[in-house]
Amino acid sequence: MGMFCYQCQETLKNSGCTVNGVCGKKGDTANLQDVLIYTVKGISVVAEKAGKVDRDVADYITKALFTTVTNVSFDDDQLVGLIKQGLALREDLKSRNNISGDLHESAVWTAGTKEEMLLKAVAAGVLSSENEDVRSLRELLVYGLKGIAAYSDHAAILGFEDQSIYDFMVEGMASTTKELSVDEMIALVLKCGEVAVTAMATLDKANTETYGNPEITEVNIGVSNKPGILISGHDLKDMEELLKQTEGTGVDVYTHGEMLPANYYPAFKKYDHFVGNYGNAWWLQDKEFASFNGPVVMTTNCLVPPKASYIDRVFTTGNVAFPGVKEIADRSEGGEKDFSAVIAMAKNCSAPTEIETGSIVGGFAHEQVFALADKVVEAVKSGAVKKFVVMAGCDGRQKGRDYYKDFAEALPRDTIILTAGCAKFRYNKLDLGDIGGIPRILDAGQCNDSFSLALIALKLKEVFELEDINELPIVYNIAWYEQKAVTVLLALLHLGVKNIHLGPTLPAFLSPTVANVLVENFGIGGIGEVEADIKTMIG
Repeated sequence: MGMFCYQCQETLKNSGCTVNGVCGKKGDTANLQDVLIYTVKGISVVAEKAGKVDRDVADYITKALFTTVTNVSFDDDQLVGLIKQGLALREDLKSRNNISGDLHESAVWTAGTKEEMLLKAVAAGVLSSENEDVRSLRELLVYGLKGIAAYSDHAAILGFEDQSIYDFMVEGMASTTKELSVDEMIALVLKCGEVAVTAMATLDKANTETYGNPEITEVNIGVSNKPGILISGHDLKDMEELLKQTEGTGVDVYTHGEMLPANYYPAFKKYDHFVGNYGNAWWLQDKEFASFNGPVVMTTNCLVPPKASYIDRVFTTGNVAFPGVKEIADRSEGGEKDFSAVIAMAKNCSAPTEIETGSIVGGFAHEQVFALADKVVEAVKSGAVKKFVVMAGCDGRQKGRDYYKDFAEALPRDTIILTAGCAKFRYNKLDLGDIGGIPRILDAGQCNDSFSLALIALKLKEVFELEDINELPIVYNIAWYEQKAVTVLLALLHLGVKNIHLGPTLPAFLSPTVANVLVENFGIGGIGEVEADIKTMIG
């Protein structure tokens, strides 16, 4: 059976993966993910008819949507289990709300085996919407909801939730089963941006109230002579529990990829065995996990199919899954995850092989930048800073992404880069200097911390007493890879930000008509050659 997926930036020929995914997913796995999304649609149809979103429905939809984000699950058995769980939940939801009668097919189909589920893939898949504009708007909404689910999952783990987010997940997913007008679908996509802001704000509150506001921090990128554990992904609760359990064991802990910003939080700085960061962005795992020598814990998305040389040292947890990889079970209510197997393995491993030395600076989230507000405002008023360039988003494998390094290097010396997400690994180790003591690269944190960049822009708008956020000396040159980046984009559009440049390619799931709507209403554009783009954006 073939497949069709075009939800990530690296989809084949910027058109769609049809045999296996560029991300490493097999055709059956991608099809099961389509069926899982179809299952969520059916549950949403029933929940909407019931007029309420119960706790078990909210939990399931959040987990299911997050599981289908690129580079989260590669495990057919996990997906089959989630589909079965969803079908049972849907029927229970019908029973307890006395719902019957004429329902969308997603709310009534059944399957007991993997083979039966795969037979549903054609009807459940992306191409089941024949009209390309309808398909484009439905997928844009679903991908935005996947990012919202990821942010909401992280926040809920720390005990922070907002019922309106879950309500919109149901509304949005149920809407994709209806024959709506183009205007109605566009309205839902824009509402998704509004809810995305709520989800990002909820996660920001969860992280900062739990672990403190990030601080300007110099992060070591070298290694010690002790064995270590490498932790990647985005989940700060996993980070906290791993640090607690490794204390006094003689094992060091290093971050990788999107976990780098954990180094900026005050709550984690008390651990002497928290050594620093090892490596770069997610797509370099095959080299960096191999040279690390010790065990690796993948907490959320951004897993690359592990190579034989180190697969026995990889542990997954949460929604992440890969066949044959050891799994750390979820915590029981009020309990902690058990990292003892990881620690035991680390004690018998060699220290990491050094791949670089020195340090990098980060921790410029909203409160830290607000503390520098007077200095920043004076630099703008004096002309020392002419422009801020938001270069947030995702990194990826394509060679064309060297563009972002070249762009950063070529920027005039009177510009400051605001960044969040793994896109920064293209330029965060460059020596770009500072402007009056303000570093020219201000790293706010993970892609999960993109809310900081929005708050910084809104604060500057307030300080300079501007009517329109687009009057600020800020331009946007954002890289994207997966669905959380789509969510951030929709959030920025809701906040009124225009003229965003998105690359290295525009999303394949935007039909020409939908792309034209974004261009005409929001000034969305692509990227070209560095010199020409700097002239266009900076002037």
